[in-house]
Amino acid sequence: MPDYKKNSISLTGAVGLGTGVMISAGIFALLGQVAELSGSWFPLIFIIGSIVTAFSAYSYVKMSQEYPSAGGIGMFLVKAYGKGTITASAALMMAVSMIINQSLVARTFGTYTLQLFDGAQTEWLVPLLGVGLIVVSFLINISGNTFIQTFTSIASLIKIIGLSTMAIAGIIVADFAFTIPNKASNPPDIGIVSSVAAIALTILAFKGFTTITNSGEEITKPKKNVGRAITISILVSLSVYLLLAWAVSSNLTLSEIIAAKDYALAEAARPAFGDFGVWFTVILAIIATITGIIASVFAVSRMLAMLTEMKLIPHKHFHMPGSIQKHTLVYTVVLAIVLTVSFDLTRIASIGAILYLVMDIMIHWGVFRHLRKKVNANPFIVVSAIVLDLIVLSAFLWVKFQSDIVVVVVAILMITFIFIGEYAFLRKTSD
Repeated sequence: MPDYKKNSISLTGAVGLGTGVMISAGIFALLGQVAELSGSWFPLIFIIGSIVTAFSAYSYVKMSQEYPSAGGIGMFLVKAYGKGTITASAALMMAVSMIINQSLVARTFGTYTLQLFDGAQTEWLVPLLGVGLIVVSFLINISGNTFIQTFTSIASLIKIIGLSTMAIAGIIVADFAFTIPNKASNPPDIGIVSSVAAIALTILAFKGFTTITNSGEEITKPKKNVGRAITISILVSLSVYLLLAWAVSSNLTLSEIIAAKDYALAEAARPAFGDFGVWFTVILAIIATITGIIASVFAVSRMLAMLTEMKLIPHKHFHMPGSIQKHTLVYTVVLAIVLTVSFDLTRIASIGAILYLVMDIMIHWGVFRHLRKKVNANPFIVVSAIVLDLIVLSAFLWVKFQSDIVVVVVAILMITFIFIGEYAFLRKTSD
């Protein structure tokens, strides 16, 4: 594809893109939500989530080795299902779930930034700051691959070192005691189904590895380095998540974590380090969210451009200059802004998790049904990924149906609209 430069992203740059997306809202915003659903043992949920993610990543690695592409998941679906409604709908669901994640990151940026200021803050400041971050990410993305990978790699390294240092310091202050938060503060309705549902949010925290697959054609030696970059990114992110979960659970009770779920890390730093800890955490959160949204916008715009060039999704130039990829960059940013203004953190995360899991199941089924011999995939691992996704998705839908049915309704409407819209578009273009 003419707009993409082969060998323009190194292994280090690819890992920077992956961790840039993962270690952002994934830990800053979701840690408290995971604790709310899973109770006292929430740090272990991240381990389970990484295991489910590992099964899931297997299909993507195998596909990337056989079909390295700048379109990533979109190309995988084409190989599995052909150029039809299923491919277009699943790819669009993936793109939308990633854009939803961008709005999650944006609102996390706003939430943590406001922790720097004392006193009550008006609610509209959170989406306003989030929109500002999205606009900045757009300006950085039009600057090119070299700047993006350098910026995200350096910033990712800073936040990994910073968060690990903060977590280790918090653990030392707590005398290395892995203390499960006060059980008396547990919500009474937390059970096995709710805990399984919490895994869905941890999967959302790890799904940043798909950013790497969406840049496959541009990564040096993609058949080797895509798999390596995914593995390294997941392991690095898991290590940081576990350290932070340990530090938070050692310094706050469960009720305190849930009460401050949108900014749990900043609140956890307060008992051990006072205002300095809060400032340090917020600065790291700002760095993390900036790199996360830049890397995500980078990947989504490329996948949408590939789908557009394959005539699988509609496209309007609206008299904009530049390439199709620049146009899809604009569409990505505009939709992210709309979602940032429209939904709070909890609902954004929930809708994103549902769309991603549905798309993920479709990827695995396509590999198992049509491509397992072609890509030399182990059918047991692929089927296991499908079963694990179904279990987690079912539990999550059940919990949200009981606690916030709006999330389930919106997710179902979005999926239905995507399938019907794609069917109508493809039927019209084929005619």
